[in-house]
Amino acid sequence: MTLSEDAARPRMGRAPSTTHAELSHTALRLFMEHGFDETTVDDIAREAGIGRRTFFRYFPSKNDLPWGEFDEMLDGMRARLADMPDEMPLMEQLRIAILDFNRVPDAEAEYHRRRMELLLHVPTLLAHSTLRYTAWREVVAEHVAGRLDLPAEDLVPQTMAWTCLGVCLAAYEQWLREPESDLIDQLDQAFGMIDERIDPRLVQAHRRPRRA
Repeated sequence: MTLSEDAARPRMGRAPSTTHAELSHTALRLFMEHGFDETTVDDIAREAGIGRRTFFRYFPSKNDLPWGEFDEMLDGMRARLADMPDEMPLMEQLRIAILDFNRVPDAEAEYHRRRMELLLHVPTLLAHSTLRYTAWREVVAEHVAGRLDLPAEDLVPQTMAWTCLGVCLAAYEQWLREPESDLIDQLDQAFGMIDERIDPRLVQAHRRPRRA
């Protein structure tokens, strides 16, 4: 039986999906069972018990489904960083906030693994993922820039943002290769390999003279 034929079967007694999380979970199951490219928006909507128009009220495209409520999570990471005490070393601030960003409830763990499998390994999603990674890096760069009194586009905050993203991607890949491992442990170990020292002279050299 094909995916379209299976999706066309009536779903008696099934309550329609009414949250981003439920719709994302439905899509993730179909993606892993049938393939991302082979699964259509109509397939997902039928499986969820909603109409196509309702689907687009939750997600602007199929490519956004694996990301779940990513924008809300970014807002949470931005707020977490803003609450960090000034006396805490900058890299420690980033490590704590990024680890918190990646914590998921036990019930969500398997969905999160499916999500990362898709985002890291499906060619169709890689271009879209780049846009999401850019938004993630912007949160990190803005925080670093604010703490160091530098423009967010300066080399120092941008380098730290790219470094943090690279650390996360390396930890994600290792976690996927080792199903019994814990993602937070992998991330924590990876961040432990980064030298948090930033030469104050370098920061000062990148600061622009203040206008009178």
